Amino acid sequence: MPSPYTVATARRELLLYGRKIAERLLVVGPGGNTSARADTAIVVKASGCAFEDCTEDDYIPIDLKTGDVMGSTRKPTCEIYMHIACFLKRPDANAVVHTHPPIATGLAMAGQTLPPIYPDLIALVGAEIPVLPYIVPSGKALAEAVAKVIVDHNAVLLSNHGLLTVGANVREAYFRNLIVEEAAKTWLAACTFGQPYVLTPEQVHEVYHLEAEDYRRALLRGDIA
Repeated sequence: MPSPYTVATARRELLLYGRKIAERLLVVGPGGNTSARADTAIVVKASGCAFEDCTEDDYIPIDLKTGDVMGSTRKPTCEIYMHIACFLKRPDANAVVHTHPPIATGLAMAGQTLPPIYPDLIALVGAEIPVLPYIVPSGKALAEAVAKVIVDHNAVLLSNHGLLTVGANVREAYFRNLIVEEAAKTWLAACTFGQPYVLTPEQVHEVYHLEAEDYRRALLRGDIA
């Protein structure tokens, strides 16, 4: 899938959704990072910049093949290898969103993942979200571990670290991130009330193939204006 972005439009989109990430408290302070595939590069959040303080200049172009910064003196996010790995493994993905949502991260710290509990999660993210054990952030070991699972999934939970989602555009990757955190909140609430009901494989199949969900997925991908 060709990228919908130039470097300039990727910067604007990443800035817009970075502000939304901060507003929804998916990260606190300078944590988290985002990226988008552009026509000639990938554009990533600079190291040490808090989403709410970023400007367009804080989103810097990187050569996908070499990892070298293009036309900027800023350092890229320390998670650059993880972003590159996602783009190399998922040619259909044009955006990566990595955040530190507290409930989803807590779920991963307990070694658990989200079961298929409601339609938005199933249709817009997927019925399965893998959980990786804790791996020191920023290194190639984490990038390699993420690469193994992101090839078949749209989200991965990182124990004691956070959440990563991919999408056809920044909007889709952002909403997938938000949906996972909202689902984690719902799962936590349901577990406090008793034994939650989890959708069966047959029900998961029905949800995923609903015509209404096909339409919503197309809207998020930008296939429909």
